[in-house]
Amino acid sequence: MKPVCLVIGAGAGIGGNVGKRFAAGGYHTVLCRRSDEAGLHKMVAEVEAAGGSASGYLLNAVEEGSIEARVAAIEEELGPIEVVVYNLGAQIGDRSLEDTSYKAFEMGWQLATFGLFRTASAVCPKMEARGKGVILVTSATAAMRGNAGQHSHAAAMGGRRMLCQTLNAQYASKGIHVAHILIDGAVDAPDTLGKMLGPELFQQLRDKRGGEHDGLMLPQQMAETYFHVAQQHRSAWTHELDLRAYTDLAWWNH
Repeated sequence: MKPVCLVIGAGAGIGGNVGKRFAAGGYHTVLCRRSDEAGLHKMVAEVEAAGGSASGYLLNAVEEGSIEARVAAIEEELGPIEVVVYNLGAQIGDRSLEDTSYKAFEMGWQLATFGLFRTASAVCPKMEARGKGVILVTSATAAMRGNAGQHSHAAAMGGRRMLCQTLNAQYASKGIHVAHILIDGAVDAPDTLGKMLGPELFQQLRDKRGGEHDGLMLPQQMAETYFHVAQQHRSAWTHELDLRAYTDLAWWNH
């Protein structure tokens, strides 16, 4: 039986590529995303064509009980979850305080913070009983710095970062490796940046900074970091790290 890696937020960018990397590394990868069932099946087929093993499920992480039910089903049907990649985004775009509704603000918290809390509540007791486990959490610059127009996102990601710290404080000594991975720059991902900018602007950005320029972070390369962190020996665990393209200034230099 292969070890299981659960990816929550398996789009065509970071999540999907991380899932493919774990499948290539010998895991059965469970890919979960909110929508685009055809894209999900395509991703599973790509993993299998490359010789890996994967399953795909649509998952509305905001729906009550959805995460918990999926974790329980995986544990029963596929085996123990050894790695969780929590990759749900919570970006709603630049909005002034006046244009940020209560619902929009709460949605950021639901996706970024409460969803992670629910995931941890479902998997950590199981991992603790087994004495091992890995939780890799994708985060954003907003976790470190709040900009104008980012009220929902910054509050949500700041909460995500603090939750990672509290989970680490409780569970690291019990064999559970929690890592907060800060994405400090633009990712060449059609499901996220591509949708925010629109096809034309996204292609212009790719032409200017992507490809051979290496000015956009490539999800395939980022996936190598996720896989490496998950394999670290417990005597030398990374809790927090940041990723950015070589041409980008770090968040603290802005």
